[in-house]
Amino acid sequence: MPVPGYRDAPNDPWRPEATVDSAEAAEFIRRVHADNPALGPAEPRLAEVAAEIAATGTYTHTPTELTHGAKLAWRNASRCIGRLYWNSLVVRDRRHVTGADDIFTEIVEHLGTAGDRDRQVIRPVITIFAPAVPGKPYARIWNDQLVRYAGYRREDGSVLGDPRYLDFTTAVTDRGWQGKRAAFDVLPVVVETPVDGVRVLDLPDTAVWEVPIGHPDLPWFADLGLRWHAVPAISNMRLSIGGVSYPMAPFNGWYMGTEIGGRNFADTDRYNLLPLVAKLMGLDTGTERTLWRDRALIELNRAVLWSFDRAGARISDHHTESRHFLRHCEKEEKAGRPVPADWTWIVPPVSGGVTPVFHRYYDELELRPNFYLDDEARVLGTTGRPVVQKRPSPGPDRRPHQHAKPAQCPARGHIPSPRLPLRPAVPLGGDAKV
Repeated sequence: MPVPGYRDAPNDPWRPEATVDSAEAAEFIRRVHADNPALGPAEPRLAEVAAEIAATGTYTHTPTELTHGAKLAWRNASRCIGRLYWNSLVVRDRRHVTGADDIFTEIVEHLGTAGDRDRQVIRPVITIFAPAVPGKPYARIWNDQLVRYAGYRREDGSVLGDPRYLDFTTAVTDRGWQGKRAAFDVLPVVVETPVDGVRVLDLPDTAVWEVPIGHPDLPWFADLGLRWHAVPAISNMRLSIGGVSYPMAPFNGWYMGTEIGGRNFADTDRYNLLPLVAKLMGLDTGTERTLWRDRALIELNRAVLWSFDRAGARISDHHTESRHFLRHCEKEEKAGRPVPADWTWIVPPVSGGVTPVFHRYYDELELRPNFYLDDEARVLGTTGRPVVQKRPSPGPDRRPHQHAKPAQCPARGHIPSPRLPLRPAVPLGGDAKV
């Protein structure tokens, strides 16, 4: 039986030219006023919104509506285990910022606000730029996260760096970017605006907080030259609030260790480090009976947690975060609110069966506001190539984001496996150039 929820329902692509759904807008306004009694009755605001939609096809959120909507979107994100902290989200209203250079300045400031190295603090932050307006082009960020690492094809066909971003690296190189051909080479941010077109912009070194990876018991671990960025900021998901879509609204929380140690470093189509770590640990990789993958995986995850702790970069472990998620469920149930959750994402990728989130069922409901990953944005985020397609004719769109993938937590999820030689994507001395 398919998992219930909007992911399995018949759907149509998001239509940026479509008029905002008045019913969805009204439902959201009522929710904001119900949650914030100090705003008074909703009826006057409902009349304003209805008139604005009738005149322009959309409406403008007040700062209170924008802030509350962004927090609700995080609370409703069915694939995120870290929602206990939804009400602490820092909302940066940058709807007035439209030029590519100014947008990039705000991106850099977002990373600095989210990851404060001086104070050793990582905050959940969202920066919301201008919404899509029916019939007009809109700005967007091509990257799926603000900080990602490049991938370079080696002569033997394998990849140095992150294989997931091999195509994206090629695309930005074709646009004039020059990488360092290193295992952890930070990709540029690609900003597209209606006025400035496509801009490829390098993040300053000071904007990217990176953590060198060592190990509490294995001294040779530091010689691998591994590192990872501390702030996982998703940048290609569409924020939908009350029927209004914000295509450019980068947001971040903080990492759970398994996202790095259990996926980014371990997956065979990412850095594929388990064979290398197992070899250096002296494990017998010739038979599955030694559980060499499991043993290497645990040490890789220990290394990540220990290194982030040593650097003062906030990170959670999967056991603690699982308990926190169940606490979130309890709080929401006491408040009379359902908790949408995708079991396949909530259960951690390491030792899932010994975490409490494994042993229960969840309902995957569609609750709005929410974040949506549209097909075009998903393809653009990994290939760096715009999707050329004919858009449907304008008209009212009752459920404009049913087709989209639901909100995710940074760095987790299914990644199509490229046909690449299974060679680690980082050599001994991870910054070596090949």
